[in-house]
Amino acid sequence: MKLSNDTLPHLPASVRRPSYDRTRLSPGIVHIGLGNFHRAHQSWYLHRLMEQGLAHDWAIVGAGVRPYDETMRQKMAAQDYLTTLIELDPAGTSAEVVGPMIDYVPVEEGNGALIERMAQPEIRIVALTVTEGGYYIDPATKGFDALHPDIVHDAANPWTPRTAFGAMVAALKLRRDRGVGPFTGQSCDNLQGNGEVLRQTVVSLARLSDPELAEWIEAHCTFPNAMVDCIVPATGPKELALVREFGIEDEVPVTHENFRQWVIEDNFCAGRPDWDRAGATFSDDVHAYETMKIRILNGGHQVISDPGEVLSVETISGCMEHPLISALFEKVEREEIMPHVHAVPEFTPEDYVTLIKARFSNPKIVDTTRRVAFDGSSRHPGFILPSVRDGLAAGTPVEGLALVSAIWARYCLGTREDSSGVAPNDPFWAELTVLAAQAAETPQIWLENRLIYGDLADQPRFADAFCRWLALVHRDGTEAAIKAYLAA
Repeated sequence: MKLSNDTLPHLPASVRRPSYDRTRLSPGIVHIGLGNFHRAHQSWYLHRLMEQGLAHDWAIVGAGVRPYDETMRQKMAAQDYLTTLIELDPAGTSAEVVGPMIDYVPVEEGNGALIERMAQPEIRIVALTVTEGGYYIDPATKGFDALHPDIVHDAANPWTPRTAFGAMVAALKLRRDRGVGPFTGQSCDNLQGNGEVLRQTVVSLARLSDPELAEWIEAHCTFPNAMVDCIVPATGPKELALVREFGIEDEVPVTHENFRQWVIEDNFCAGRPDWDRAGATFSDDVHAYETMKIRILNGGHQVISDPGEVLSVETISGCMEHPLISALFEKVEREEIMPHVHAVPEFTPEDYVTLIKARFSNPKIVDTTRRVAFDGSSRHPGFILPSVRDGLAAGTPVEGLALVSAIWARYCLGTREDSSGVAPNDPFWAELTVLAAQAAETPQIWLENRLIYGDLADQPRFADAFCRWLALVHRDGTEAAIKAYLAA
């Protein structure tokens, strides 16, 4: 049965569907980046509130700024912006249709429709999921990259921007000039201090074309930090077949695990939904939650996905079944990552590592190593290297983290150990493959990529270990290197 408002009452009884009247919803949020994660996470929390009779004036308007977003818009519009969420729990699989999204802005060059929609007074939050590498951060300084071609364009053409941030700046100018007031900018990406990063990008971009507007944004808009967590695989043929098993024709279903967490700084200049009533946590110490999740979960993903790719293990749960990769995960997490993570009210670091191990091992979640290994040039500096720096400062081990970096360098060679090729899997793949080939002969060359490693090339305890491990990986193979680390 094709998913739509008209067919909702006729879906199979086993499928949960919205109990609220979607025709009575009104918009309050524009969300840019309508990928699977948003629909399984932020959208789900809002759906749960709406099921309680709350937040009916906070419905979501979807948006995107890239040409491929138009394909998603058309698919969503054809099914009245409904999404089937399929929970993949080892104890059983269940399906639920969620309906807090009620519209999707047409995707067009110059983003005029998006600017105008964000300028409407009923929009009080503009949220984003645009990936960790999408915030125009200068990799060398970690500040705003004012020289990026997209930013140069938006500064020169503020009313026809290419980027989501340029569109936000233009909308905020309209809101100021019309007396509408500010909105909250809410990042939902895996970045330490993601709200501060979003503030930096929006305010810095505004300053390039309109310094007075930048001052107004800085004075009146808020950008709360948040930690988001739910494992959500990409949708492919298996997922499309699975939703049909529930009797639903959904072009964009989403599968997800049976765990979610959302910790949010309560800093909203124009109001917000009561997400805490749906299980989210408002906290003044988001940083502690961020650190635990980014270091242990996201860092742990990098620990296992790169060796998984090199050794032709297709899924994350498959990596956890692999005796060497899972043992690598356990030792690196407990000896080299966990010592630098503090407890939060819900978890000790030990408990959180145990939880992540169970989540990664869920065989129902078909999360590919390729997806998790994507964009290592952003993820290693964000998720792995902070633990390296903490370990060097504290005098704790960094051997395993050096091995993880060495295996990533081996992965970027572009071939697996079974001689199969690796399709490009990083925005800087061409540059990385050249460096990886050079590092096969001279390992230190890899660390001289200062945009990623900074001064770690000059830290002998890490650099020497990295060079030793990479030489061993190339000489004897990844499994031999992991065995040597585990035996040490």
